[in-house]
Formats: sequence, structure tokens, C-alpha cells
Amino acid sequence: MTEPFIATKHEDVATREVLLSQSGYDFMRGMLEGRIAHPAIAGTLGYHLHLVEEGRVIFRGAPAFAHTNPVGAVHGGWYGTLLDSCMACAVMTMVPKGQFYTTLEYRVNITRALPPGTEIDAEGIIQHIGRTTGVARGEIRGVADGKLYATGSTTCLIMDGR
Repeated sequence: MTEPFIATKHEDVATREVLLSQSGYDFMRGMLEGRIAHPAIAGTLGYHLHLVEEGRVIFRGAPAFAHTNPVGAVHGGWYGTLLDSCMACAVMTMVPKGQFYTTLEYRVNITRALPPGTEIDAEGIIQHIGRTTGVARGEIRGVADGKLYATGSTTCLIMDGR
């Protein structure tokens, strides 16, 4: 895989016009294919978009020492960010042209400690898509061992961009 295009300055971020000119699926495919920048937080937290399908998104990454809490364990916010990203982007793949989403709420359950440097997949899968809400679930699993490290769920608000 080629190096992902990650936003490093404000000018890299897709404009509202670009976002609203295509379906959520096409927007996410543009990100996967390098035509649209990954968000800056992906560079900060060490993850990238790995797979995009309708209703399903996988981010791949590995926490670094910089992502640990005062006792040296991976900070819960790292798990939360990866799950929020994959679950909400799974919703995004189902959003029609001219609309966008935002996370209303999400829940994270950490099932085991994730050692820094462990490569993981954070997978989001749509459970419901309606006119105004989308619901998805997510999992963080080790790429090499398949171990489950965390689960999550989200509800997103879908809004008209006009």
C-alpha cells in the first residue's frame, strides 16, 4: 500500500463543497484512493483507512508509546478515537449526496490491554441507516492474532447540507 495522504495543513482538508458534491461512499473511496486527505488526527494517532465498502470501514494502525497514559498503558482515548472513526465512517458510506453526518454518541468497551506497537484493525459495520440517524457497531482486533481488544457502538445524526 502507498503512504496515505494525511492532512498536515488546513488547505489539505476537503471543502464543504467537495463533501456535499458526492455520496458518503464516494467521499470515503476518495480518501482510500488518496484523492481526499485523511484527517490530521490519523497522523497524530498512527492509523489510516484500510478498507471501504458500503456499510463497512476498516482503519488499520498501531498505538505508540506517545499514546500511553501515566502508567504506560494505551490511553482509553486512543481506543475511543479509532472506534469513533471506523463506526462513524461506516455510517458515512451510506449517506446520500448532499448530506453529511456527525456523531451523536458513542460507547466504548475495552476488553483487554493493547500493547503499544500492536497492529490492529478497527472495523465499523452499519446496523441501521435512516433519514436522520445511522447506527453502527465496531471492534478493535489484533491483525496478527485476531484478539478482541475493544468493542463499541454509535449513533450518528444525518443532516442535509443545503
